[in-house]
Amino acid sequence: MDKNTLIPYVEALIFASDKPLTTLDILELVNNVPELTGEKISLDKIESALDGIKEKYSTDFYPFEVVQSGGGWQFLTRPEYHKTVAQLNKDKFQKNLSASAMETLAIIAYKQPVNKGEIEAIRGVNCDYAVQKLLEKELIIISGRNEKAPGQPLLYSTSSNFMDYFGINSSEELPRIKEVLPDQAIEPTSMKDKPESEDVTALAVTEGGELIIKDDTTAEED
Repeated sequence: MDKNTLIPYVEALIFASDKPLTTLDILELVNNVPELTGEKISLDKIESALDGIKEKYSTDFYPFEVVQSGGGWQFLTRPEYHKTVAQLNKDKFQKNLSASAMETLAIIAYKQPVNKGEIEAIRGVNCDYAVQKLLEKELIIISGRNEKAPGQPLLYSTSSNFMDYFGINSSEELPRIKEVLPDQAIEPTSMKDKPESEDVTALAVTEGGELIIKDDTTAEED
């Protein structure tokens, strides 16, 4: 089967799917199509068809394009039309997160799989509410248990919805910390930096156990 014959089938699958389709998903689905069962479709042919579809929608004539995002292939509106389309589904596109939820999500994204204890050790506060909200918004999932830790706590990882929402295909595409925050050297506090006008108090104890308070001048003379 040539590429031009295969393209409409692949294109229809991507268009009709409510979630991103991986190349292997498309391969399996296409090979189950009755009209195409006479020939085994190879992975190379699927990839070639995908290249043809990308090229077809790469022109400015179309307000959408076929891209690999969220772990699979999908039709997405071009950036310049995002605000226009967002008017149709305002509630759907609103995923407002509190600062605590964003901090928790960032920790999970970069440390996954991670349990609540590890998240709280980094944030310094309880994270139960933030984790629950992220689960409700389907930005994270429970990916297992840490069987080596006491109590075998649940492990959390980012979901396919997280990747889809942020336009990435894996956690490897997240920006490195150094790309987000510039290196900052923290200089230790030097005693020499203390203002000269600041009083220095010295404490001493006599042989009889009496506490004596001295100023810095007296201390130096002693």
